[in-house]
Amino acid sequence: MATTRTQTQTSRNDYRCSMERNQSGKYCVRIKVHYPRHAWTLGVYFLASSFDRAMKKLEEGLDFLQRNEEKLWFWGVDRAEDLGFSAEFLKEAGLRLDRRIEFPRKAANLSVAPEKDVPAFALAPVRRGLAESLEAPRALAAAGD
Repeated sequence: MATTRTQTQTSRNDYRCSMERNQSGKYCVRIKVHYPRHAWTLGVYFLASSFDRAMKKLEEGLDFLQRNEEKLWFWGVDRAEDLGFSAEFLKEAGLRLDRRIEFPRKAANLSVAPEKDVPAFALAPVRRGLAESLEAPRALAAAGD
């Protein structure tokens, strides 16, 4: 029994977050979360008009994904034929299903124990990583000029 308890305590929800600017200048934030308890992965995204707004929505989105793991799994896996409900449930939080298979190599990672709040201090390295990923293409473009 101790092994199961240790496994449960060490399993963490893993989030990969990426941010890119689209053609209209909006920030497209993609989140790929792996939930180890049910061994499944969910991809979502949202658009924001500014970097600061994107970070605020990212924090809210991560909180939503943490709090609703069981519901998301039930509607996303157990009842996969009812993806319409999953999409509507995500839409309430300002998120959309991300059906793209490829995920950007430049991503910030975050791990959080299931059912725990996302600690605010853990978002600082994510914010820094996302800001750096946005600056990298600009730096490469400037070097090419």
